[in-house]
Amino acid sequence: MAKSKSKSILNSASTKFLYEYLNNTSPTGFESGGQKIWLNYLEPYIDEHFVDTYGTAVGVINPGAAYKVVIEAHADEISWFVHYITKEGFIYLCRNGGSDHQIAPSKRVNIHTDKGIVKAVFGWPAIHVREPAREESPTLKNIFLDLGCKNEKEVADLGVHVGCVVTYEDELMELNNRYYTGRALDNRIGGFMIAEVARLLKERKTKLPFGLYIVNAVQEEVGLHGAEMIARRIKPNVAIITDVCHDTQTPMMNKIASGDLSCGKGPVLSYAPAVQNNLLKLIINAAKKEKIPFQRLAAARATGTDTDAFAYSMEGIASALISLPLRYMHTTVETVNKQDVEQVIELIYATLKTIKNNQDFRYIK
Repeated sequence: MAKSKSKSILNSASTKFLYEYLNNTSPTGFESGGQKIWLNYLEPYIDEHFVDTYGTAVGVINPGAAYKVVIEAHADEISWFVHYITKEGFIYLCRNGGSDHQIAPSKRVNIHTDKGIVKAVFGWPAIHVREPAREESPTLKNIFLDLGCKNEKEVADLGVHVGCVVTYEDELMELNNRYYTGRALDNRIGGFMIAEVARLLKERKTKLPFGLYIVNAVQEEVGLHGAEMIARRIKPNVAIITDVCHDTQTPMMNKIASGDLSCGKGPVLSYAPAVQNNLLKLIINAAKKEKIPFQRLAAARATGTDTDAFAYSMEGIASALISLPLRYMHTTVETVNKQDVEQVIELIYATLKTIKNNQDFRYIK
């Protein structure tokens, strides 16, 4: 039986942080602005923090403890790079992560330069001047940015050059008081959730018998690199990762290929080679004890998340994945259910209370 809906565990400070953090840009390789916001919010709930060379931010509770547990999300969002500037002042792009070329036409963007933000739009010809028989779909070869410049010199004068990062300007909003929707919920909503776990630990005066490392990793969208680096540095015994997965209830989704998962039905627990089964059972038992609903997902060779990076680093780290179902991934209208967000927070919190100091998760002892 699922927990009945009670008063929200989020407070006004939480909500303010959520909007500030989600509306900030944090493109892969350029995450520092968002990391500063995240650490500033986390500071009252941790004992210390550190940041590695590439920007992964870590808050620590009980530093110095020999047994170490990680809760982790990734901070980066997909974006674009300025790739080629024409003599006429138009810009062609290449991807920074899995950016979707098909949603680009007519979108407004921010180009990040040393001089500040430069506004631009993805241009696209009007429907009545496109020839139906020869109509082109958006591709990396034909989508382009218009800055309102007459030539490449005017583009350069604005501070725009090859290598500048480009992000969409869409911001967080709510749908029907039930969903959060916006760009980059994948996976800054995860960073929000693990920060809220730290807050609950502090406010509920929960004492943990181990060191807890709250990790907001960089560069997940281009190969799990931030998680790989920080796993080697922390050398944890346990890693609990949170990321997003696909809600499959909307049109054009294939349940046979992606599973039967739904926003509003709770966190998703994955079965995969990288997921340590004894740790997964512990999470399931915690969910059942606290009456937190959950869904199940089978991943084939890999989860495609930072779970894989932690699990296979060094001698192997007992790792598991708690996912938040999300609609319209890698678009500017990524959408999650507000109740699911709170239940992921509560499930991570309940799991941490269940893990014992020096707990041995090996299958054979």
